[in-house]
Amino acid sequence: MDVTVIVPTRNERGNVAEMVRQLASALAGRRAEILFVDDSEDGTVAEVERVAQDAPLPVRALHRPAGQRAGGLGGAVVTGLKAAAADVCVVMDGDLQHPPALVPALVDRHARGDADVVVASRYIGGGDSTGLGTTLRFGVSRAATILTKAMFPLRLHGTSDPMTGFFLVDRRSLDLATLRPSGFKVLLELLVRSDLRTAEVPMRFHERAQGESKATARQGFTFLVHLARLRFGKMSVFAAIGAMGALANIAIVWLLTAAGVGYVWAAIVAAEVTIVANFLLAERFVFADMRGRASGFWQRFGTSFAFNNAEAAIRIPVLAFLVETWHISAVLATAITLAVAFVARFVFHSLVVYAPRRSREPGTETAGQKIIRLIDEEAMRPGEL
Repeated sequence: MDVTVIVPTRNERGNVAEMVRQLASALAGRRAEILFVDDSEDGTVAEVERVAQDAPLPVRALHRPAGQRAGGLGGAVVTGLKAAAADVCVVMDGDLQHPPALVPALVDRHARGDADVVVASRYIGGGDSTGLGTTLRFGVSRAATILTKAMFPLRLHGTSDPMTGFFLVDRRSLDLATLRPSGFKVLLELLVRSDLRTAEVPMRFHERAQGESKATARQGFTFLVHLARLRFGKMSVFAAIGAMGALANIAIVWLLTAAGVGYVWAAIVAAEVTIVANFLLAERFVFADMRGRASGFWQRFGTSFAFNNAEAAIRIPVLAFLVETWHISAVLATAITLAVAFVARFVFHSLVVYAPRRSREPGTETAGQKIIRLIDEEAMRPGEL
């Protein structure tokens, strides 16, 4: 068997026949199987078994009964990876938003031998995410992608769509026992917990054919918890430094205003002092593992200083608005605006200030880069995430 297509399903009975028809057409002439891993109560497995009788390629289903569905969709994917007949596995949703016709392109790209994972991306040239539907869903998707890449800037560097559910993975490159999937974003789990070479092909994300989207507020919360679990260390230290900076900022505002300085000037002085202090602390305790691949110290400092001053230039007028219009105390207004600024600062520093420089010769790794890679690998060992 050359490839197994793993399709995790939950109440997708109405899409099974068309899914199999399109996959069989796309995979004609290849040794392939379709494996449905089902968490449904709507008779999806019975429909798979019916369709399998006349299908031109092997089609089978594994049903996970209620009470044995650990990890949600991600857990279903891992179950499929363990049960697949082929080592090369394509994972895709069962709602036909992932185009089955793209599967051969993923397989052919993997056959070049330089990638363990091939990602079907909505966000590279030729890709399209209009199937998300509303502007809100598109915005949430992009924001989640940016936040995720910021939290894992080394592991996800060069991956434009780590949130996609459509990808190929070579099972031989994984240690399935170390995976702890939770919710929808199983690709993120694979990329973060394993040292994988990645490649991408563009995908046009289609509109849902039948059924309802499984994306809910609960799934969104599950994703955020999973994200925090995967990368709690780096962001927690950044948050701790930010909290100390916020306390210092508030203390400086309090001291200066108590001494008769206007609150706007007090906020400016406090901002400049804490901007420099926070950068130096983050440089030492948060992003030390990324300095070797990033730009030089003074460029990092200048970029960070410029961004934080631009952020302060926006934040301080908002602070003034809160004080003058909403009649909030200067100290409370400072605390509120600093809390809002935290996420923006973390994202910018991860993706811009400490962005890895391109190697002069693609495919080569300097001694410094090797050290940083080894540090990052050590940080990602199971049980330390």
